[in-house]
Amino acid sequence: MARRAVTLWITLGLAIAGCTRLGDSHGYAPSDAELSNIEVGRDTRETVTTIIGRPSLDSLRTANGWYYVKSEYETFLWNAPEEVRREVVAVTYSGAGTVANIERFGLEEGNVIALSRRVTDSNITEVSFIRQLIGNLGNFQIQDFVDGQ
Repeated sequence: MARRAVTLWITLGLAIAGCTRLGDSHGYAPSDAELSNIEVGRDTRETVTTIIGRPSLDSLRTANGWYYVKSEYETFLWNAPEEVRREVVAVTYSGAGTVANIERFGLEEGNVIALSRRVTDSNITEVSFIRQLIGNLGNFQIQDFVDGQ
């Protein structure tokens, strides 16, 4: 009788543990506290590298700016991971090489929205690039980057 009770409790515990949502995070987006150390109009690519580092992928570094992307995923039971949050921090540079804008974008109900913005002018550049980046980032698979041979 005691063996059945132990088996029942172990089975029940495993069943409950198996129903737990698992979270995972990919990428890096600097926090507002880290970004507050960057001075718009004064800092350059070199000082930004010292303060928050470079984006990990070369494709996220353009002549006009650097883009930091972070995605959070949840997995429930046997379902495929589902992206629950995506954040893009855009640090754009002027022609002189100094920081022109710092913006944080999120994905709310399928629409790209600006969560915070520190700009030197009102001209928002490369928003369509950010919209593409947020919209397509979750569609990549490891096979796209690894040679099959």
